[in-house]
Amino acid sequence: MKKQEQDSLIQTLKKRFEDHLNRHPDIPWADVQARLENQPGALKSLQAMEATGGEPDVIGHEPKTDVITFCDCAKESPTGRRSLCYDRAALDARKENKPKGSAMEMAEEMGISLLTEDQYRALQTLGEFDAKTSTWLATPSELRALGGALFGDYRYERVFIYHNGVQSYYAARGFRGLLRV
Repeated sequence: MKKQEQDSLIQTLKKRFEDHLNRHPDIPWADVQARLENQPGALKSLQAMEATGGEPDVIGHEPKTDVITFCDCAKESPTGRRSLCYDRAALDARKENKPKGSAMEMAEEMGISLLTEDQYRALQTLGEFDAKTSTWLATPSELRALGGALFGDYRYERVFIYHNGVQSYYAARGFRGLLRV
């Protein structure tokens, strides 16, 4: 990234950080910015999250490891990451009407990971996300081996976690990413 792009992204992240202080109490912006300026790989991932509509923001800090966690905080699943099946094997198995890609591959290319069920539930304590869309979630290998994958959404004032075949894809299903910096 060019210096001007980095500065612009950092300003966008700072504004979002300041607009949503409830997501990260007791985490000073100066600490976040210093960390970002020293990790160009993290900035590249955050830029990809931003460019695909994720609206990444800080959602936590782990004092033991001193890791700051960013997550997509767009109200609905990121628009640039929808209509994807779960992973490459699912994409390859489709014979007709293949989607443009898979959630797992796109996340890997962006340098982020899909949220686990627990992380998704924790995110929902910071706001109401996916009231009209749904989000693929990192799926335990034993469930994936059976051909299924997890996804979540927020309806009727509660979080729902469901399962679906990995080959499925929907215009309203995307994925949220998590980045640990």
